[in-house]
Amino acid sequence: MCGIAGLISPAKPIPDALRAQVEKMTHILRHRGPDHTGFFLGKDCMLGNTRLRILDLSDRGDLPVCSADGKVRIAYNGEVTNFRELRETFALDKKYAFRSGGDTELVLHLYEELGIDFLRHLSGMFAMAIYDAGKRKVYLVRDQYGMRPLFYMFHGGQVFFSSEIKSFLELDCFRPEIDREAMFHYFSLIYIPGERTPFTQVKELDGGHLLEIDLNEGTRALKEYYRFDYSIDREMTLPQAVSGLREAMMDSMRRNLISDAPPGMTLSGGVDTSSMLGMAKAMDKSRELHTFSIKVNEPSFDESRYQRLMADYAGSVHHEITVNAEDVLGAMRASVACLDEPNGDGAVIPSYLLAQEASKFVRVLLSGEGGDELNNAYETHLAYKVRKLYRRLAPQAVRSLLRGLASCLPANYSKLSPDFLAKRFTEGVELDVPGSHFYWRHVFSDAQKEKLLGPQPYRPTSSLFREMFDALPYDDELNKISHLDFKYFFIGDLMVKNDRTFMAHSVEARFPFTDRLLVDFATKIPPWYRIRNFTGRYVEKEAMRPFLPDAICRRRGMGLEMPHSFWFLKGLGGLADQYLNPAVLKKAGIFNSDYVTRIWQEHKSGRRDYGRPLWSIINYLIWFELFIDKRNYKDFLK
Repeated sequence: MCGIAGLISPAKPIPDALRAQVEKMTHILRHRGPDHTGFFLGKDCMLGNTRLRILDLSDRGDLPVCSADGKVRIAYNGEVTNFRELRETFALDKKYAFRSGGDTELVLHLYEELGIDFLRHLSGMFAMAIYDAGKRKVYLVRDQYGMRPLFYMFHGGQVFFSSEIKSFLELDCFRPEIDREAMFHYFSLIYIPGERTPFTQVKELDGGHLLEIDLNEGTRALKEYYRFDYSIDREMTLPQAVSGLREAMMDSMRRNLISDAPPGMTLSGGVDTSSMLGMAKAMDKSRELHTFSIKVNEPSFDESRYQRLMADYAGSVHHEITVNAEDVLGAMRASVACLDEPNGDGAVIPSYLLAQEASKFVRVLLSGEGGDELNNAYETHLAYKVRKLYRRLAPQAVRSLLRGLASCLPANYSKLSPDFLAKRFTEGVELDVPGSHFYWRHVFSDAQKEKLLGPQPYRPTSSLFREMFDALPYDDELNKISHLDFKYFFIGDLMVKNDRTFMAHSVEARFPFTDRLLVDFATKIPPWYRIRNFTGRYVEKEAMRPFLPDAICRRRGMGLEMPHSFWFLKGLGGLADQYLNPAVLKKAGIFNSDYVTRIWQEHKSGRRDYGRPLWSIINYLIWFELFIDKRNYKDFLK
């Protein structure tokens, strides 16, 4: 895996001073590729590439790559997992002289063979810049599901791009103006959705999209080259769904385990990562794999029993990383510095600490992210199914009574506590489908955000969900919800967390559950198979049953999370007092400090659980300190 950065400058030569800044943009990505840094400088384009050697560990695979005639140059970050099959399918060895054994040259020659249409054949994780001097075009491309990051910035007629936001801070023309609308949505979701970033000048290229720049005309066009297709195969039987998913998952695992550098695997103890390890065992590869698990040192958050059970079953070389409040304090600023943006996901710091330990042993980590989205495993997906029955059977008066009773339940800071689930379900169930799905995921409600930030001119965050939901062509609502989660939560939260925390330690993340060839099959499975009789991930469990101990198949999924609600009362109380005080809040310039003080006091008293909202505020304040106020984020980079 690698880092890319560069400048496209149509009809305007690149001066030496600007070339030096692009070099700085690239060098700050060295954690993404410590093994080599390369550049290409043309009269109207400059490409920078850092390389982490994963496939073909020799210098023959160094980047950027160049075609034999010198007309095509590619800066590349990714792993195309079906590169061997494509090399054979298109008989590329008969037409091109390959110098290396990796996937980058495949990408180059397949583009030469098919043009930009080659993208529809790729499966894997990638972001790239393709400079075609013959066609006088540059393409900035991000993979189908946004697994590899790509950001861009327009300045005059020029286009800057990079794998990480921090690169743009190396430019004289960059202005650190905060995107207030992005932050408005952040406090609803704990991540920034869509193309927005913390800075108004910088945008994020969406998954399945490319930006085409015409070097002659200076024009730019944003194009979608891939979209989810949840067209249900109504002829598919349940046995066909089970066997087909099993075959597609095994194929994805085989391709994602290809590596010339040592591979490893995250192991949460849930069905997704356990299935991956179980399949590796069936391939007779598990005993050579290092597995890494987080043990959160709080009983209701601790999954270590299942992690050890699965590691023992597969015989992997297992590593357990225990996370306490003190560990969180030690990694707090470093994790924010590597993300470049505020993110209130409680799994960020555990993920950062896991990658830090894993980097001592491996260079590749397979992760189970995407499995929940693909197999409808989230509590919110099951809540959607229950919602229809609940609204049909329970009269309005009964629902109102139950909602009132739920609101009176005392706060319980345990993982997915009954009071939290009851309150969220009985309140959200009264909304329409996209509204309820948003409500079950929100951190600050609209009313709470007005108290936190004051009146704002922006459309409600829930409207982002509703507009996408209403525009989708599927006739099944569960498929629409799945699409929503892939386009917002998966890209905006999960991929930010995984890519940045892993690559901060020069470890490549791979996601077998979102390999395109697997997704293209799984999205055709009828949703009434994926959730059957109110049992989530039904097809997945049936498909993976031959590879798993019964205890793993039976268990309820949890998801990695941090018990900040508990720890605010113990080890993180000092951190909260440090940042949730009027002077710090006033410096940030957006908060109603009286409201923040009130919810902090209510949380400490046990009257109400504000753990996630408070964590999102603290993350914003630390981000503001590192990137806006003191601009000392480099002090915390590895």
